[in-house]
Amino acid sequence: MQTPAIKMKGITKIYSNGVVANKDVDFSVNYGEIHAVMGENGAGKSTLMKMLFGLEKVDKGEILFEGKTVHINNPSEAIALGIGMVHQEFMLVPSLTVAENMMLCAEPRKGLFIDRTRALEETRKISDLYNLPIDPRARVEDLPVGMKQRVEILKALYRGAKILILDEPTAVLTPQETEELFRQLEILRQHDHTVIFITHKIREVKQICDRITILKNGLSMGVYSVKDISESDISKLMVGHEVKMHIDKKPAAPKTTVLRVEHLYNGYGEGKLKVDDVSFTVRSGEILGIAGVEGNGQRELLESIVGMRKIQRGSITIKDLSVVGMSIQEIRDKGKCAYIPQDRLKVGVAAEATIKENMLANRLSEPQFSKGGVINEKHLNEKANELIREFAVKCDESSQTVTMLSGGNIQKVVVARELSMPRDLIIIDQPSRGIDVGATKFIQKKIIELRDADTAILVSSADLSEIMELSDSLIIMYDGQIAAYIKNLAGITEEEIGEYMLGIKKQTPDEIKEAVYEQ
Repeated sequence: MQTPAIKMKGITKIYSNGVVANKDVDFSVNYGEIHAVMGENGAGKSTLMKMLFGLEKVDKGEILFEGKTVHINNPSEAIALGIGMVHQEFMLVPSLTVAENMMLCAEPRKGLFIDRTRALEETRKISDLYNLPIDPRARVEDLPVGMKQRVEILKALYRGAKILILDEPTAVLTPQETEELFRQLEILRQHDHTVIFITHKIREVKQICDRITILKNGLSMGVYSVKDISESDISKLMVGHEVKMHIDKKPAAPKTTVLRVEHLYNGYGEGKLKVDDVSFTVRSGEILGIAGVEGNGQRELLESIVGMRKIQRGSITIKDLSVVGMSIQEIRDKGKCAYIPQDRLKVGVAAEATIKENMLANRLSEPQFSKGGVINEKHLNEKANELIREFAVKCDESSQTVTMLSGGNIQKVVVARELSMPRDLIIIDQPSRGIDVGATKFIQKKIIELRDADTAILVSSADLSEIMELSDSLIIMYDGQIAAYIKNLAGITEEEIGEYMLGIKKQTPDEIKEAVYEQ
C-alpha cells in the first residue's frame, strides 16, 4: 500500500478566545494527486492547511511526512520538506521582474554581487521544465493576474515544492485563465507533484480533483472520490442541507434612472488612468453587474461613486442630485446610498467594536436609539438581536467583538447594516469574496429581494458565474474602460465574457453608447 505524502492525524486547533477551528481532523494526500479541501467559511479548512505550512501551531495531533512524524514550526521548515503554498493574495513585489521575484531571498551570487544572468537562466530552466513559459525580464506589475499566479507557482517549485497548497486559486481568474491553470496542474500531476486545492467552487472540484475532504464546523465530514459524489451531496455535507446552486429570480422590471455616471475619469498622475471615460446608468428595480479581471478599474469606479476616491472629470448623479465633491456621509444620507466594500475588515467594519456597534453605527441618530445625546441601550440591543436573527449571523451575543466571527459572518454584519435601511441605491463590491456557499446564497437572495422592491443595485464580482446569475445587465471593464455592455445575458457565454475581460474583443463606442442609453 502506498505511503501517503502527507498524513495528518487527530489534528486539533483551539484559539485563545475558545474558538475550536479543528477537532480531531484526519487528512492525507498522495503524490500525484489533486486533492480538494472544501467547507463553509469558518469550517477550518484554511487553518488546517496553515498548520501544514507552519503558519499555525498544532495544539493536538500528529503530522507525518512520507510516514515519519514531523514538527513544522514555520514556513521555512515546510519549504525544506518540499511543501509550498500559493496564497489568495499574491506575495510578489510588483516593481521587480519575474526573475527577481523568483530568486528573492535565494539569489544566485557571483562574489559579493547577485548573478543576474544566472537568475534569468534559472527562471527559464524551471519554466521550461514544467512547460510554464514566462518572460523572466517582465516586471510583475505589468503581468495579468493569471501570469502573476504562474510566477507564484514557479517560485514554489524553484524552492523544491513537491506538495503545493493553492488557496482559492481561481477566485480572480477568467474562464480562459482558469482552464490554463488546470492545464498547469495536470502537468504538475504528471511530474508526480501533489496539489491541495482549497476552494468553494464545486464545479471546479468535479472538473480537476481526484479526491475531496469536506470540513464542517471544524470536523471532518469524510473523504470522497470526486467521481463517486454528486454536486448536491457535496453541498449537503458542507452546509448541512442542500443549497440551490442557481439563483431563482423573476425578470427585472426597471423603472426610473437612479444612478447616472457620465464621462468619468480617475487616476491622473498614477501612470495610467484607472477609470477612463466611463458612462452608464442604473435604474430602480434592476441589477447592473460589473465584470472584469481585477485591476481594470472596477474598484476605483465604485469608490469614486461613493466618495472614497476623488475624480478628475465627469459627473455622478443619484436621483438628479450631483454627488461629485460630497463627503461619504453626505452621499450616504442625501443620496440614500448604501455601500458594501470589497475589504470588509479594513473598510467594512470597526475591528475592535462589537457586532451591535458595527450593525447600528449608521442609525445612532435615529430617535428610537438616542434622544438628547443619550443612547437607548435597550432598543439598540433589541434591534441588534433582530438583525442577527434576520441575517442569520452565527454568534454567541451581540456584544462579541466582530473579529471573533468567521469571514462569512463578518460579511453578514456589514450586509445587515447596509441593507436593513431603506436605500435608493446599493453598491456592492465582491459580495461573496472569501465566504462560504451558504452565506453567499443568503446574501444573493437579499439582493434579489431588494431589486424586486425597486432598489437600484450596482454590483461588481470577480466570480463570473455569480455576476452572470445576479445581473440583469452587465458592463465588462478592461484597462479602465467599458469593453462591452451586455443588455441580454441569455445570449452570451462565460467564454465570450472572458474574451472581453482579457481585451481580446471590444464593442465599438457606438454599440456601448446605444446600450448605455437605451431605456
